[in-house]
Amino acid sequence: MEKVLRKSVAPYYGVAATWVAYALLFDLYQVSHFVIVALLSVGVFLLLRAVCKDVEVEVPKAPEPEEKPTGNAELDKMIRDGKLAIAEMKRLDEAIEDETISAQIRRLEEVSAKIFEQVKAEPKKLPEIRRFLDYYLPTTLKILNAYDRMGAAGVDGENIGGTMKRVEEIMSTIVAAFEKQLDSLFGSDALDIKAEMSVLETMLAREGLAGEQMKAETSKTADGSDIDLKL
Repeated sequence: MEKVLRKSVAPYYGVAATWVAYALLFDLYQVSHFVIVALLSVGVFLLLRAVCKDVEVEVPKAPEPEEKPTGNAELDKMIRDGKLAIAEMKRLDEAIEDETISAQIRRLEEVSAKIFEQVKAEPKKLPEIRRFLDYYLPTTLKILNAYDRMGAAGVDGENIGGTMKRVEEIMSTIVAAFEKQLDSLFGSDALDIKAEMSVLETMLAREGLAGEQMKAETSKTADGSDIDLKL
């Protein structure tokens, strides 16, 4: 469900009723008559607009368009499971009152979405997040669901209070682990970039286009006025 602000239709009905009432009570055959009823309509509209406030209603959320299968069964499953996990994080964020935990859940949601996007763009990296998908992500959601239920119980007993405190203590570690998982997906890319930079640096140095070998040497011509730059 999502909340939508709906404007009241009463002002428009009021304007229509004004015209009908005026036409029944008075003649509408002169320009002045139309001017009078138009002014009355404006007054009725503004009055009803001020009295009849807009209302906020909940309507079913429009379903997101389904993505076409990629042809990779494992990748399609990751995309489906990823959407469910993100949706559950959103629900937990709204349900849990503790702002610190909610902020950490939003960070997990953000990082998880980036992980799924990265693997979707490069399916060959899917095996790198297998443990994340099969254990870390579902276990984290399980822990957060338990925290949500315990918080809703409204009892600060030894078991509930101790468990909730433990969850609060471990959340920063979980967030760091998710961030590390995302960072690891760029490991091979980072190595490739470093290798390319090393080759580029070597070639620039060999051609005298980098480091101390790039020097501007000046020499005077016969008349001693021109400057000749040499690399």
